[in-house]
Amino acid sequence: MKMVVCGYCAAASWRRCVVMSLRLLFLLPAGLPVRSQGESQSDNKQMDNITVRQGETLFLSCSQGDFVTHTAWLNRSSILYAGEDKWSVDPRVSLVTLNQDEFTIKIEDVDLTDEGQYICAVQTSSRPRTTSVHIIVQVPPKILNLSKDLVVNEGSNVMLMCLANGKPEPAIGWRMLSPSDDSLASDSEILEIPFISRYRAGVYECTAANEIAVDTQTVELTVNYPPSVSDGRDVGVTLGQRGVLECEADAVPEADFEWYRDDRRIFNGFDGIEIEDAGAFSKLTFFNVSEADYGNYTCIAINKLGSANTSIILYQIIEPTSSTLLQGPGAVQDGNSGTSTVFTPTCLLFIILLQLLLKF
Repeated sequence: MKMVVCGYCAAASWRRCVVMSLRLLFLLPAGLPVRSQGESQSDNKQMDNITVRQGETLFLSCSQGDFVTHTAWLNRSSILYAGEDKWSVDPRVSLVTLNQDEFTIKIEDVDLTDEGQYICAVQTSSRPRTTSVHIIVQVPPKILNLSKDLVVNEGSNVMLMCLANGKPEPAIGWRMLSPSDDSLASDSEILEIPFISRYRAGVYECTAANEIAVDTQTVELTVNYPPSVSDGRDVGVTLGQRGVLECEADAVPEADFEWYRDDRRIFNGFDGIEIEDAGAFSKLTFFNVSEADYGNYTCIAINKLGSANTSIILYQIIEPTSSTLLQGPGAVQDGNSGTSTVFTPTCLLFIILLQLLLKF
């Protein structure tokens, strides 16, 4: 019987197909009237469109009325339910209510394929009656194609792409998320960054939005650039003390460090010297500075894109001796003997008082 119904619906108009399908299904008498397009439309009701979101449950209901002999819910050329008999093989479709007043079915987990026209066909003792409704399925946006995380060299031209679908069609936009930069944004699927600089490295966010929901995904953009080294600070250390020379480099990828004294490279542990690298910093440590350690040192930072260097001087600080500590404003240096005569504050006060007395 199903094959007969489906074959007829492929060849006949939709309106006559509904009635003929029901006649074939329920073996209705052939003499029952079939209204032509020119007759009254009072028995053919068009309901307002129903909008449902993907994944929700849809309820379809029509009124029965008195003297109903047969009734069915149809979707396009497929009969979903004929009375209490389920014709649909879709497990999501089920009967909710069937009585003299109401005929209701439900479709769970609605998908985009469920969109279209549905017809409730009712056969009374005198004539058929149909109620049709168009179902619109809205789909939240989903980003389907997104650029992968990128690593580029400074000065390159960069293009980020983001493709999404949804219903209604989503609006797509780009922005620089971290560090935040409102000046770098796009209201299209493509974000172009010409001659990219190191300051444009970070996390970029693509947003696809419609009236249903918002979908976001991120892309991390890494910009490689050669090292730049901060100016070295000269360090003064006394003999026998601990001395530390420091070097800082900004580079992506992180720089490797090399230390030199004149043209000779210094390695960790050489002559009691320790070299410690930690990210963007490198330290050269002398644990017991000797006379031979004083001089000019060079720090070189290197990565695959280039190198940079800075010079740092380790110089001697002379500690004051006990004799120089004793010398003060009251010390008088004997130019011939090189000895010093020290006048205490009490002695100076006595000399001044003596000079005052002699004036009188």
